[in-house]
Amino acid sequence: MTQESAVLDAPDTTIRDGSNTRKVFIKTYGCQMNVYDSTRMSDALAKDGYEPTEDMEEADLVLLNTCHIREKAAEKVYSALGRLRDMKKRKAAVGREMMIGVTGCVAQAEGEEILRRAPAVDVVIGPQTYHRLPDALRRAKEGQRVVDTEYALEDKFEHLPIAEKGKIRSRGVTAFLTVQEGCDKFCTFCVVPYTRGSEVSRSVQQIVEEAEKLVDGGVREITLLGQNVNAWHGAGPNGQAWSLGDLLYRLAEIPGLARLRYTTSHPRDMDDRLIGAHSDLRKLMPYLHLPVQSGSNRILKAMNRRHTTAEYLALIDKIRSARPDIALSGDFIVGFPGETDEDFADTLKLVEDVRYAQAFSFKYSTRPGTPGAELKDQVPEEIKADRLERLQALLLEQQQEFAEACVGKVIDLLLEKPGRMPGQLIGRSPWLQSVNVDAKASQIGDIINVRITGTSTNSLFAEVL
Repeated sequence: MTQESAVLDAPDTTIRDGSNTRKVFIKTYGCQMNVYDSTRMSDALAKDGYEPTEDMEEADLVLLNTCHIREKAAEKVYSALGRLRDMKKRKAAVGREMMIGVTGCVAQAEGEEILRRAPAVDVVIGPQTYHRLPDALRRAKEGQRVVDTEYALEDKFEHLPIAEKGKIRSRGVTAFLTVQEGCDKFCTFCVVPYTRGSEVSRSVQQIVEEAEKLVDGGVREITLLGQNVNAWHGAGPNGQAWSLGDLLYRLAEIPGLARLRYTTSHPRDMDDRLIGAHSDLRKLMPYLHLPVQSGSNRILKAMNRRHTTAEYLALIDKIRSARPDIALSGDFIVGFPGETDEDFADTLKLVEDVRYAQAFSFKYSTRPGTPGAELKDQVPEEIKADRLERLQALLLEQQQEFAEACVGKVIDLLLEKPGRMPGQLIGRSPWLQSVNVDAKASQIGDIINVRITGTSTNSLFAEVL
């Protein structure tokens, strides 16, 4: 997953032990999967009596759920841990205990090094073992400093509780659901295979049961998550492996579930069954995030992407034939080692050919332990910055064109939350755009008919029909 959000999840925890109440604050960095993981950690801790807080100062436990995708990710975590160390000392001086935990991909990559560099940390938990977090905290309470980053032999999802209906309802009408973790693609720029491990798919039964509980708790839209979500091949009821397309057809049968999405996909795993689902299922929203990374075949080969620009463009044509109104999103890396002006020009041409509704673009930065870090001919920073600026200008132009083309359209809008202005709600269009509309708070969760009336930098405006 490459979309970075740096979000705060205030899920968690309060332990009730007689008269004692403990609270947890979780800071979540990175992708949607980390948001999902923070929610599941919150649910696991709730079983031990933990409750959430949005105020770090009142927390008895602070967890940093970390991401290793961006540049200097580990250093940013250590900087945050320095501030938490000082907070822990202040609380200790007045007789209050505060525990600190590091979870997620930086925890997986750094392991024992975190305990060495940050003595205030009590537990370090990798993304495959966070179901063991409550036990790790109990051991830490007894004086141990715990590192658990070994890939779990057991299925962590079988050990994770799903929140009660009331808590699901409090989290809103949309939800993430992880169906696949890890990656076997080994792109030369990416740390995911080393921090999340090899591809693992959850079973159909597990996914359907979790989806049904989410819907029972008031969720109207579910986004399926995976590092390579369309590589999902979970065991079906008959014991045979299903494809993601098969799973989407099954989830579309759940009464009360109005919308389905999935992210992030790899071009090599877009099969005909999945493309057919975009044509057949009205519940599957017409939006697809399909990263290409570069428009140069030479750079794609160096990245070990294992597809060409021609194959990618042919795939886009096939998807658009199945769902003509689909909005396409992508990821791009500029300045990969050895990228020439001609290679970058090829990327701009591909963007012109595809016409993206939105996209995410980044300068290449080395990740220790990845093959890309060892490559010669690194591109100077000033060239990368110039290329990124030019690419982002083109992508922004296309995003604005797509938004402006929506003006006058009548769409179904899922109302999600209050807006900034009194009497205003925010919803999501079928193409994942934020839409502002005048409506009552009691309508949150409803899908209403609206006409798009205008655009702003990052959202649309609409009127109720």
